[in-house]
Amino acid sequence: MPASAPTVVFVGGGPRTAGVLERMAANRPGLFAGPLDIHVVEPYEPGSGRIWRYDQHPGLMLNSTAADVTMFTDSSVECDGPAVDGPGLAGWAAGILDGSITDVPDFPRSLRHQLQSLTGGTFPTRQLNSQYLEWFFRRAAAALGGQVTVHRTTALSIEPAGRTSATGATSDDGPHLVRLATGGTLRADVVVTALGHTDSRPDAASATWAAFAARHGGFHAPPSYTTDVDYSALAPGQDVIVAGMGLAFVDLLVLLMEGRGGRFEETPDGGLTYRASGREPRLWAGSRRGVPYHSKISSTLRGEAPGALSFFTARALDSLLERHTELDFREHLWPLIAKEAGYGYYRELFTGSPERVGASWEEFAARFEELDWYSSAREELVAETVPDPALHLDLERLDRPFTGREFTDAPEVQAAVAGYIGHDLALRDGPDHPETMALFLALLKVYMDLGRLVPADRLNARSQQAVHGWWHGFFSFVDSGPPPRRLREMLALHRAGLLHFLGPGLAVSADESTGEFVAGSSQTGFTVRARAFIEARLPATSVARSLNPLLESLHLSGLATEQQLLTADGIHSTGKLLVSDRHQLRDQRGRTARRLFGVGPGTSGWGAGAFARPRTNAAPFRENDALARTILTTAAGLAPVSSIRQDAPAEPLAAGRT
Repeated sequence: MPASAPTVVFVGGGPRTAGVLERMAANRPGLFAGPLDIHVVEPYEPGSGRIWRYDQHPGLMLNSTAADVTMFTDSSVECDGPAVDGPGLAGWAAGILDGSITDVPDFPRSLRHQLQSLTGGTFPTRQLNSQYLEWFFRRAAAALGGQVTVHRTTALSIEPAGRTSATGATSDDGPHLVRLATGGTLRADVVVTALGHTDSRPDAASATWAAFAARHGGFHAPPSYTTDVDYSALAPGQDVIVAGMGLAFVDLLVLLMEGRGGRFEETPDGGLTYRASGREPRLWAGSRRGVPYHSKISSTLRGEAPGALSFFTARALDSLLERHTELDFREHLWPLIAKEAGYGYYRELFTGSPERVGASWEEFAARFEELDWYSSAREELVAETVPDPALHLDLERLDRPFTGREFTDAPEVQAAVAGYIGHDLALRDGPDHPETMALFLALLKVYMDLGRLVPADRLNARSQQAVHGWWHGFFSFVDSGPPPRRLREMLALHRAGLLHFLGPGLAVSADESTGEFVAGSSQTGFTVRARAFIEARLPATSVARSLNPLLESLHLSGLATEQQLLTADGIHSTGKLLVSDRHQLRDQRGRTARRLFGVGPGTSGWGAGAFARPRTNAAPFRENDALARTILTTAAGLAPVSSIRQDAPAEPLAAGRT
């Protein structure tokens, strides 16, 4: 590599970096033809990274089917760069089996069996997905002409390498030094942080609970990536309070039940029975909602195929932006989102199940289009044309199913939550309710389009909190839940006496007199005491409290900062790494770095996820393309004076795991 080649360093080598590398290769012919030196700093296997690494319990699964996973920026993606078709996870598996894809390692027998049994509707294991992601990374790196070097270590800091001004400030317009845990240093013209989900020091509440457990010889697990927590201290039969019933909770069940030797057996009626090993603890689980995430949907649409969004559109948003200096999520955006969701839901109900309604779709749609979602006229229209109240879409009830309900005792809570899970499976894991799939698709389209249509700087602070908080949580609850089998497993564990429900409105306290955690709710009428407490959720994003040494260094040096929002009741931090709309880092003084970029779930950018459903104009793919083009344009504009000093051992790209 010529000494004058611009140097780009990626800190983090998971799927997001792989996606940006692929976009750089696709865009390079039209933007930058010169030599380019690319380095990826990643302690885990490049492509899969920490979260999707192979070294996890083999029973952990994706919450997407194989047909719904791709890394390729197909022609549906609205971006400036060229589309590149390629196989999603299902097509990749088929290609390996038919011999059309050969650049893969010799898989272990267990993975080979998974390849052979995989269909588009299969929920694959994370181990299998790791191999697809690692294959994609190798492919993307190869498309860049062998100019990618991987360093299997951790980045500790980023420091300006430019001249110091008379005021003592160091300009970040020049190259930077990326210091590595091995003691080496990379000199970079452009740095991209793509760190994915990182760990943080516990917040005040979690730290208090940890100290309480330590004083009394109990057990406490703060918010963490579930598979990285050591649960060996939990004894067989021990009562454990669990706060959170999302995807981290689903993983916890796998690790503490099947992971301790139990097994599920199919029953003649299609259900499951759990055969305990005797090593399992007894879990008491609750949350704010009191129920697990909705399962993924197996039904298919029967009615009119959904097209482009009808209400949450560029035209509607432009109109709002013309009339309002700032947009409010609840006042301006959510009514459009709710109406869009309702339109998709009722279109499928009317065109796919006409026997369930009392009017034609054309008649309903014509009247619906003129009405606000939150209007009595819209409610009257639905009541008049949809005879069964159970088919009326109530988004608030969907979000908080037990709002206003008071339970008398623990058995009533158990029956209610188990009944809710069974009803959810009936709606989503069968052919009789395709309107739930239509709702899923409508919300997914809105979620993917929100960042494209709404400039972040035009949302008021309260609304930015709502988008990153409530809206993301609601979408995840409805659209990003576990495979249906996981809910059937919950019911089987409940019947086996190993999983009990604490219900909605969960509150946890600590009793110093007994050394026990106490869980209860004003809605449920009972409490549970236990010496073990697990907070089953990922740690909240926090640059200031990050355990990642690079983020900690950026924060302490002032090169980067958390996103701060000024609301009526004061300044609030989202905890996210503040970036511009071009993903450039902003420092503590609000200045934008020209050559430092950040992307991923820990940043203030809109896009979420690293891979996506094919042909959905996926937001992360749009972001990847835009960032890749910015990197290439920046590299093309650099004077040919950059060089790289590499004191750290580099690792060539391997063929994969054997």
